[in-house]
Amino acid sequence: MPCLPRTSFLLLFLAGFCLLEGEAKAEPPTLRIPRVSHPPKLDDFLNGTPREAEARVMDFRQREPGDRVPASQPTEAYLSYDDKNLYVVFVCKHDPGKVRARMAKREAIFADDVVGIALDTFHDRRRAYMFFSNPLGIQLDGIATEGQEDDYSFDTLWHSEGRLTADGFIVWMAIPFKSLRSPNAPQQTWGIALARMIPRNNESSFWPYITRRVEGFAQQMATLEGLEQVSPGRNLQFIPYGVINRARFLDQLAPGGPAFRTDTDGRAGLDAKIVLRDALTLDVALNPDFSQVESDEPQVTINQRFEVFFPEKRPFFIENAGFFQTPIKLFFSRRIIDPEYGVRLTGKVGRWAIGGIAIDDRAPGRGVPEPDPLRDRRAGIGVLRVQREFAAQSTIGLLATSRDFASSSNRVFSLDTRLKLNPNWILSGQLMRSYTRQLDGTRLTGPAY
Repeated sequence: MPCLPRTSFLLLFLAGFCLLEGEAKAEPPTLRIPRVSHPPKLDDFLNGTPREAEARVMDFRQREPGDRVPASQPTEAYLSYDDKNLYVVFVCKHDPGKVRARMAKREAIFADDVVGIALDTFHDRRRAYMFFSNPLGIQLDGIATEGQEDDYSFDTLWHSEGRLTADGFIVWMAIPFKSLRSPNAPQQTWGIALARMIPRNNESSFWPYITRRVEGFAQQMATLEGLEQVSPGRNLQFIPYGVINRARFLDQLAPGGPAFRTDTDGRAGLDAKIVLRDALTLDVALNPDFSQVESDEPQVTINQRFEVFFPEKRPFFIENAGFFQTPIKLFFSRRIIDPEYGVRLTGKVGRWAIGGIAIDDRAPGRGVPEPDPLRDRRAGIGVLRVQREFAAQSTIGLLATSRDFASSSNRVFSLDTRLKLNPNWILSGQLMRSYTRQLDGTRLTGPAY
């Protein structure tokens, strides 16, 4: 490859920069949706039953394979809301023999035809809730955050129903406002995007038009207006549990010879979630029971140089998990194995995103042999994350983590930033330093960039 003079390279770079600048889109559109007194039903769209007022969206445009080309199949979406839910109904035309729809397990639907909605409830153009469904109503939900991979470990309560028709399919969704976090304000302004995926054509289409020629997704979403008095209100969730087991067995080593013995054991605990002022969430765990959490899918570890990564699925750690993420991953909650108590606060206050965790872990002490004085000791863990949003999609954040077990300790401090230079260019960076004291008193420290 021939080398270019430095000045020629600079001119080419500037020319390319100007071309990218020219791809900047017009201001996204605004959608205003009405309040209804009766929720829409899927059967209303099958039978042609007259319905209350609703906002209608039709102009879906491809993102791929044909950027800005109209969607290959006619797609309409109808939106409305009431005191409790946001409603969206997708009416999708397609050859019935070519629609892909399976009775899959939850969140295993991306091989099917899919429709969905994304909601930027703080209208900060930084993160959005995502709700998807296949033609049979099987759900998938997640959170999209600019600068991070989509987080599909997020799970919340919402409702969906789907039906195949003679000319395609219809999907009905009801998203409770209690399942969302939003500003504490009587009138809400959100970001919104609607999507349809047709895997047979390798096609994804959106309203409004969303292109890959502009960096980011949330900044291209439309503005949603018309929502009034939709506060989640008091959102309290308490999940207690109790287990008692009793066993009668023959004790071969009992004094005086073998004898039958009876043992009774019990365990109780509580998981709780409390939403404070709509935007802050307090999670509390007291001797939590994680035995009902979905098991991990197997991973191949042959010739694996590094330890495998398993997604977090325990409810206590899922709310706003993206708040604790940094360009280089420093906090992995799966290392906390067996807590007895924990408190976790996450949410947004104005342009501040905050997250904090205080929790213990009994696993380190239970892994020590019986005579060792560290037996049954527990680790204390604390995490603090503060992020400030400024300008257009730019952020600066601080992360501090601490873990103490007996005389050993580990501290990690990090400063990171993501600067949105223009619609096409971003700059991200991170500075880190760790301080470690081992059980034998050895101290280790070091930076990373």
